[in-house]
Order: sequence, then C-alpha cells, then structure tokens
Amino acid sequence: MKIMAVDFGDARTGLAVCDRTEFLASPIGVIHEKDFEQCIKKVSYAVEEYGVQEVVVGYPKNMNGTVGERAQKCELFSQKLQELVSAPVKLWDERSTTVSAIGYLNETNTRGKKRKEVIDAVAATIILESYLAYRKNHKDE
Repeated sequence: MKIMAVDFGDARTGLAVCDRTEFLASPIGVIHEKDFEQCIKKVSYAVEEYGVQEVVVGYPKNMNGTVGERAQKCELFSQKLQELVSAPVKLWDERSTTVSAIGYLNETNTRGKKRKEVIDAVAATIILESYLAYRKNHKDE
C-alpha cells in the first residue's frame, strides 16, 4: 500500500511516501505555505498525485504524553485533510523526529540554507519509517 507521511509546520510541511511494498520511505518535498487552509489543499493534491492509499500526519505530543497546542493544530489539520481526500488519515506520534532529522543532517554535513530546505522532508521520512516498522510488527491490526 502506498502511504504518505506529513510533517505539518506553520511555514513548511514535509512530505514522504513509501513504495507499494512498504519497504522504502522517501522524501518527496516540502510545501512552503503559511496559510493553513492552502497548506491542507496542497497536501490533498499531493495525496491524489502520488496515488496514496493512506496518510499519516505527525502528531507532536509532549514528551510526557500530553497534547499541547501544536498537537491540537495537527489534529485539526488531519481532520480537515480527511474532508478532502478519500484515503484514511491517521495521526502518528512523532516525538523526537526533528531531533533525529537533525542528527541525520549532521552526519551528512548538510548545513545552512540546504538544511532548512530539507529538514521537514527528512522528518516526514522518519515519521513514515516509524509507522512502516509498526505496521510490519503488527500485521494483525
């Protein structure tokens, strides 16, 4: 099944998709959009363009598991996106994905403007990899 992960942000939203075998997650880009409704529309266009059958939106819970303002905004984002696409939209815990993305970019010595351009897509890829690992280990769900 083709799955898309979304790392929603106020100015930049990262996207990643996997292949149909759910083996390889790849970043597909960053949407530069500050308008909430326009961002949702652009993500919905990407869902259709890539033939995605499920969408996973990063859900940034606080480290203690509580839901803060940012997570609430992601809940609203996923609800509004679900109204525009036929594929199911799920929230997926994304705690520490940006930290992991920074680690990957440090390892590849990606700095400055280039880093800012790709960090959200890398974070979306990490979210998707986490979700794919969960699916692989919980096939009965």
